[in-house]
Amino acid sequence: MISSKATIGRNVEIGNYVVIEDGVVIGDGTVIKNFVELRQNTIVGENCYIDSRVSTSGNCKIGNNVTLRYDTIIARGCEIGDNTYVCPRVMTNNLDTGKEQIGGAKVGKNCFIGTNTVLQHGITIGENSVTGSMSFVTKDIPANEIWIGTPAKLYKKIE
Repeated sequence: MISSKATIGRNVEIGNYVVIEDGVVIGDGTVIKNFVELRQNTIVGENCYIDSRVSTSGNCKIGNNVTLRYDTIIARGCEIGDNTYVCPRVMTNNLDTGKEQIGGAKVGKNCFIGTNTVLQHGITIGENSVTGSMSFVTKDIPANEIWIGTPAKLYKKIE
């Protein structure tokens, strides 16, 4: 189902069984595979690749040249910067322990988010940073750093 109130750019490829709700904006040259759900007011930049079974909760911003691999969940209010690669099965959330919406994660430009990483609500990941696979990120990551583990901790600065 594609809403008539969505804006879809030129040369966009959309797979089967895709849900695109009101207010969604999809930039030119983006590829959206099968079983994707883009909820209200999600903005997707140009030349993105959104793999099968990716879901957004709405009010998200996905930059240009972003890859979201399969089974990834982008919570309400998340922002993903340009040229960022999000591996399979990454999960974000925007609720604190009292179930109050406090905002999703903010991921900077040129980041790499490893497979099965969980990004806690309200955190910021600086530009050019990396999270290792299966990391649980509970606090901000400065620019140009690699963090790994559960909870994620600084592994190495990128020079």
